[in-house]
Formats: sequence, structure tokens, C-alpha cells
Amino acid sequence: MATFFLGLLLFLVHPVVVPSRPRFDLKYRIPPHAMRYTLPNNYSSQKIYQPLVFPNGTSQRLPQTIIIGVRKGGTRALLEMLNLHPDVTAAESEIHFFDWEENYAKGLQWYGKQMPLSYPRQLTVEKTPAYFTSSEVPERIYNMNKTTRLLLILRDPTERVISDYTQVFFNRMQKHKPFQSVEEMLIRNGRVNLDYKAVNRSLYYIHMQNWLKYFPLSQIHIVDGDQLIKEPFPEMEKVERFLMLSPRINASNFYFNKTKGFYCLRDGVRERCLHESKGRTHPQVDSTVLNKLHEFFSEPNRKFFETVGRTFDWH
Repeated sequence: MATFFLGLLLFLVHPVVVPSRPRFDLKYRIPPHAMRYTLPNNYSSQKIYQPLVFPNGTSQRLPQTIIIGVRKGGTRALLEMLNLHPDVTAAESEIHFFDWEENYAKGLQWYGKQMPLSYPRQLTVEKTPAYFTSSEVPERIYNMNKTTRLLLILRDPTERVISDYTQVFFNRMQKHKPFQSVEEMLIRNGRVNLDYKAVNRSLYYIHMQNWLKYFPLSQIHIVDGDQLIKEPFPEMEKVERFLMLSPRINASNFYFNKTKGFYCLRDGVRERCLHESKGRTHPQVDSTVLNKLHEFFSEPNRKFFETVGRTFDWH
């Protein structure tokens, strides 16, 4: 009898082992519009990004679409025009998550918190023009979500280089810093200066190769930046189709501002134009220098056209 009571006592005080909960099967629990993303391998502290859902149904979701560039190609105009669509919500500032190491080290939880609130039916968009020319970015975006749809807006490489110079020129002038003429920056020892970053950014073919290692062309829509300036509506129709959005942007959303010299936006009764820093007048460039640039870019442009299967009206 003593042995019986001793055994009973041991049974009562011994901790009961509770089997661990079965692993979440995300495939069956998460609807497509609210898909969460696995973190890259170097994030060991947390495996799943889980946005906080507010009582009204909104949350800060990772972007399903990213405008990856190119710098001075018209990324801000594209973002503002895309934001006319009621099913789109866009991050206001450039996040620089995938190209700045200090930001990337903060992880996807930090990145998600930089996104705007959105409803499940809405598409979240982020734009950082430097992504296109950053070698690490394609793989990092792929690790976040390999189904991400990418928007790349390009302009004539020569025009993009001069626009790039113009932005730096005005910034240095406003800060009373010394600057070199555009000819001095572009040409060294009678040849195009390959050390000038603005020239490298216009070598679209080289950077595109890096993106195609991770994303098929079907996931990268190239917006013609030169045409977006001249006739924005047809270009935005193509963007809507690529993003599988209902056709809600129309010609009445755009009007030409004669004072500024470019198209502005009309959203209902509200009208707005891009910041005054956009559309700056380019400096006059010596024709000899322009010819050198056109000749220099001719072969990279040809390779780019072959790669993407379409041509652009570039010099």
C-alpha cells in the first residue's frame, strides 16, 4: 500500500510534458493579399515578418512593388502618378533599405515600419532610385520576396548623365561649394570619364545583367522616362496593366503647366506639381562633348535593347 501511495505522489508532482504546437503552415493560413515574407538568411533573430493589423483593417505591409530606379530617370514623377490610383499606397521618402548597410542590418521589421498604412486590397509601393545600380540589391529583394514586381524608369543615357550633373551642380552651388563644369566632369584626356559615377549609372546594360540573375524580364517593367514627360497617360496605362490594377488613372489626371514646362497632376479638384527641384534647365554642353557621349553609349545601348527585347528613342 505504501508503494502505491508513493507512486501516486510521484505522478502528481511530476511535470506533465506538453507536446509543442505544430508548426504554422503559412500556405493554408495566410491569404494571398496578406502574404508574409521570410527573412534573408543573415537575419537569425526572427524568421517571419508579421505586420500589426489595426482595428480598421490597415497594416504596414512590405512592398509588393518597388521602383528600383534609375536616378534622374523620373522616379518621383512615376511614384506620384502611380499614387493617383486608389488601390495604391506609396512610401513618401526613399527608404534606402536594400542599398545602405546600416538600414539593411535593422531587418525587415524595421523596413516594414517605414511603409504607409494600407488596406489588404491596396498595393504598397516603395521607390529608391539607387537600387538599380547597387550590386547587392537584386539578391536582397529576391530573398525578401521573389515575386516582387519591379518598375524601372529610364531616360536617354546622355540626358540622364547631364540631369545627374545638374542636380549635383545646384546642390553644391546652394551650399557655396566649388564645382567643375560639366565638360570637365565628363571628359578626361580626350575620352569619356569612366570614373564619373553619373556615366556609370547610365550603363544600363551592365546593371540590368545583375537584376536578370534573380528576376525574369516578366517581373521588370521598363517605363520610358522620355515618353512619360511628353505623354504621361499612355505610359501609366502600361504600368497599370503590368501591376494588374484596374484602369483608374485617366487622361484628365494630367494637365500641362506652361509656366513649369511639364505635366502636373489633377486628383479630383486638387492640383499639384512636382517640387521646384524637378525639371531644372540643363547647362549648355559643348557639341563635341555631346557627340562623344552619344558615341560612347551607342554600343551599351544596343546591348541593352537586345537584352530587354525592345528599343528606345535614344541617341
